[in-house]
Amino acid sequence: MEYAVLSSKSNYTIFKFGNHVIRFKAPYSLEYYSSVKEWDHGYLVVMAKYRHSIQDEEEYIDLVPILEKLYFDVDEFLKPIKEVRVEYA
Repeated sequence: MEYAVLSSKSNYTIFKFGNHVIRFKAPYSLEYYSSVKEWDHGYLVVMAKYRHSIQDEEEYIDLVPILEKLYFDVDEFLKPIKEVRVEYA
């Protein structure tokens, strides 16, 4: 699998790749991620739907510091990921 999956559930963002499931706090008003606009080795530009807005908003996620805090070998983990897809929970 050369793609990872981004989703949200409750107040968490979920990033899945291979056997890894990484959850981290999301903004309280996040309803869901609607699309991934850009993936650049750990940096995501996504469209997200929030409760307070009718339209989707552009959002940015930097996975590198999250992975570092979890003691991942960041380059090794991110290297095989060619694409990130949105999954609805």
